[in-house]
Amino acid sequence: KYGQIASKETMYARMIAEKLGINVKEVDISALENIFRGVTALCDRNIPIPSKFEPSIIVPFRNGVFLSIAVAYAVSIGAEYVFYGAHASDSPSYPDCREEFIKAFERAARLGCGKKITILAPFQNLKKHETIKLGTKLGVPYDLTWSCYLDGEKHCGKCESCINRKNAFMEAGVIDPTDYEERD
Repeated sequence: KYGQIASKETMYARMIAEKLGINVKEVDISALENIFRGVTALCDRNIPIPSKFEPSIIVPFRNGVFLSIAVAYAVSIGAEYVFYGAHASDSPSYPDCREEFIKAFERAARLGCGKKITILAPFQNLKKHETIKLGTKLGVPYDLTWSCYLDGEKHCGKCESCINRKNAFMEAGVIDPTDYEERD
């Protein structure tokens, strides 16, 4: 919860965790909405959600904030590894999804914590459709995932994230179980 419009992301993450029997540690950072309002369409309903990539959907340093919290939690429980789901399809548009960022962040975490923290990003060299293929082999319950930037009852089917999702399933040759408001 970082003040995003799509609060369903959290609900769907909880459902997957429950299905897998994983305990979830939630951190409410919704006060970040005060920083991001007026800056990004993902946190401000007055900024239109685009159907293709535009700078208005970038949440500044979002993944850096998430990784900072994950590293702090890892250190507090004595863990050495933090897993990060960045994939290659996001690297061109989002600097905090790039390999050089991940390596630099890992160095900063080690310096800042005085611990050997390793950030593992197993999908960083895979395109989104390749992660879908892999997830299908591993039994990922894609019907319990949320990608839409909006917060409707169904995925809107029109925003940049929904379009990327549809295209990735199509490229992967995997049936998309997503219920969209708008189908092609």
